[in-house]
Amino acid sequence: MLIWAAILELLHGFKRAENHARNSAWISGGITLLIGIFLVNAQLFQAHPLVQMIIALLLVDALRYLYFFFKHKKQDKAIMNYLLPGLGNILIVILISIFEGKGFTWVVALGGALRILGTVYNLFTAKLGDVENVSEDIIEGLAIEDNPGLVALTRKLEAEDEQRARVDLSWILIFVLTLFFIHLGRMGFDRSKFGILSPVVAVIGDMFIALVVAFGIIGPIRSIFRKLNSFFLKTFYNWAHKVPQSEWHFLSLRRPVYWWVEYQLGVSVSMRKSAYSFPTAFRNGLKIGLPFAALLAAIMPVLGMSWYFDTENWASGIWDGYAGSRTEVWRESMVRASGENTGPNAFKLQPKGVPASGDFSFVVIGDPGEGDASQLILKDQLLAVTNKPDISFMVISSDIVYPSGAMRDYERKFFLPFKGITKPIYAIPGNHDWYDALEGFTATFFTPKAAMRAMEARIESDHGLSLTDSDEVRELIQQASYLRKEYQMPTGHQNAPFFQIATDEFVFLAIDTGVRRKVDNLQLEWLESVLKASKGKYVMALLGHPFFAIGEYQGDMNPDFKALHELLRKYKVPLVMAGDTHDLEYYKELPQNNDGHTMHHFVNGGGGAYLSIGAAMARAEDWPTKDWANYPSYEPLVQKIDSLTPKWKYPAWLWVKEYDGYPFSAEWLSAAFDYNNAPFFQSFMEIKVEKSRNRIRLIPYGINGPLRWSDFEYGGAGKPKGAGQNDLVEWVLPM
Repeated sequence: MLIWAAILELLHGFKRAENHARNSAWISGGITLLIGIFLVNAQLFQAHPLVQMIIALLLVDALRYLYFFFKHKKQDKAIMNYLLPGLGNILIVILISIFEGKGFTWVVALGGALRILGTVYNLFTAKLGDVENVSEDIIEGLAIEDNPGLVALTRKLEAEDEQRARVDLSWILIFVLTLFFIHLGRMGFDRSKFGILSPVVAVIGDMFIALVVAFGIIGPIRSIFRKLNSFFLKTFYNWAHKVPQSEWHFLSLRRPVYWWVEYQLGVSVSMRKSAYSFPTAFRNGLKIGLPFAALLAAIMPVLGMSWYFDTENWASGIWDGYAGSRTEVWRESMVRASGENTGPNAFKLQPKGVPASGDFSFVVIGDPGEGDASQLILKDQLLAVTNKPDISFMVISSDIVYPSGAMRDYERKFFLPFKGITKPIYAIPGNHDWYDALEGFTATFFTPKAAMRAMEARIESDHGLSLTDSDEVRELIQQASYLRKEYQMPTGHQNAPFFQIATDEFVFLAIDTGVRRKVDNLQLEWLESVLKASKGKYVMALLGHPFFAIGEYQGDMNPDFKALHELLRKYKVPLVMAGDTHDLEYYKELPQNNDGHTMHHFVNGGGGAYLSIGAAMARAEDWPTKDWANYPSYEPLVQKIDSLTPKWKYPAWLWVKEYDGYPFSAEWLSAAFDYNNAPFFQSFMEIKVEKSRNRIRLIPYGINGPLRWSDFEYGGAGKPKGAGQNDLVEWVLPM
């Protein structure tokens, strides 16, 4: 609601008659928009800095209103227009300061409601006007009234700008269409009704960048240097016209100087007209900014994958919102179509080499699928470990293929990097895999029959509103089967995006937490039935999202995720592992409420995606458990980023290194420092189930083999007692 109210006020500002009214609408709308964006993306910020930013914005708005009250207090409605909004902002600041801990949500809701009411009042009471004489406004603003030549040139350029509007629109349309087809060529058709939503989102992103460049960079710079610009305009114009224009020879320096003056005045006309009309602002912003956006789009493939500036990856955000709202519905429909029940023996896999009772080993790797150097650097170690005789299978935990889990990316980002693995490969999806409605994942990891049933059921759950139909489902399954055969890849065993592998003493539970850290009712029924039947056995749970990560507890992100954690504690699950965060972390959760149960949590998501730096940058005293460990440690990570960060980006790195990316989190800014150069800190884990010795051993590997404690940072008993710095890392848990 805040965001929509802000957009209405920003647009309404173009209709207001007076400059100060327009500026007031844009400032007020901008503040409301920022508060709305901050609240919607609260998880990206540190908790206290988020509150501080909201307070700062409200104080700025309060001081602005109070300044105008004292300046215009003799005007009618000064109290209503200025004093009350100012005092209202101060009241909300006081309430937020008092109730920051408890009651913060209600105070923010009250403040948001008051801002929305204020916006409505302004919309109905603001004085509207017609477009003013732009040239006269520019002449006055640049103080060039005393220069008849510049006055005449300004008026001429205003008239030409009107005549050029249609030409500009045609040029902009050609530019936008060119960008669209470039994105379509790179991204291909997606699974939306017409197959073009992703490239359309990428083009909208390009247009957004163009507007930011025009009005967020070029516009403010011109405003700052307006007086200086006025001096140069007068000086250069007068110098150029010391000689009559008719007497300029072809190579005369006066000609380019005059062109510069004409260009500067033309931009001033465009920018000033933008203040009076939103359509004009939109057109001029694109005209000025699209070349810069196109340049960025062109060089992105050279710079490498970027989650911030590559608009083709912004489409993932659209699919995140949509898939997040549908994941549980899709998964339930797929489970029903599988033909299996939710009993304790449902969705059970039986890989060869796993005995009914006895010792066996397996490998877990998380978040591998970027298809670049950071994934490929692990290939030799992954093949060497996974193909050992005692390894029975491998599991991929979360985000098999970035950015959207599409089948078209599976050959380059899954089949090629994992070629050579001879043991069965299973997987649970991450949020990015669900962006494609799990089609690529389902075609690759489900049995062909289960994949057909599951995808048709998913389409039916969407009432057929999908680009994918039965024929295309068959094509996806055939493509996955073809790649499986060509690459000799042992996949295609599952009936669902979750499963279990059980022996007489050990149960491995792979749980799909979707996009929003949730399980649907059917998966929850299955999970609880397996947990009830597994009493007395050692249970290891593998999730798509971790309960602890980046030096913080993540279970409070939503009630469903918290309930899942409590369910696992209720059944005394001792070992929980998850992907999603792209590094290696360990947390020992001690007994709670005298339940006598200790849980060991591992983050195992360093399989190839950009490296997460949140844990390495976290302060030891802030970790949520006493006993912890993480890889990579602070010093080698900082040395790598120090050495590889270019000078133009170094201030951003200092911001993260010295101030933890305040007010954001260091983790959210990780992708800004994704360097596909040595040294690499990717990792995976080998899990040894040794019933013969009543223990579970967890062994982490890096790019050059088993990791040592000197590679880690740790606290408390995160490093086992007696282990030396040069010893190989190994966690040994009793069965």
